[in-house]
Amino acid sequence: MAWLLLFSAGLLEIVFAISLKYNQGFTKLWPSIFTVLTALGSFGLLMWAIKTLPIGTAYAVWTGMGAVGVAILGIILFKESVDWYRLLSITLVIAGIIGLKLTDSH
Repeated sequence: MAWLLLFSAGLLEIVFAISLKYNQGFTKLWPSIFTVLTALGSFGLLMWAIKTLPIGTAYAVWTGMGAVGVAILGIILFKESVDWYRLLSITLVIAGIIGLKLTDSH
């Protein structure tokens, strides 16, 4: 259950970070409200997950999911760079997330 909560927190982290692009410095009302709600949801689920998961593992997975998700969506939505070094770096973060999951006993 804790891993499902953490995964959901990571997904909300991605949505939160992408929504920052659309709220334009909190100058647009509805995108700003959406940003705040997704941030609160992400933090709330993370806090719930760390009741049973180690904080180091949970935080690393949460931030890693956010970084990978935002990097991939940046490529798709905002036409950001798709060079081999960037893709390799994303792959390494994914490998780290998988490694942390495999080494956790929860």
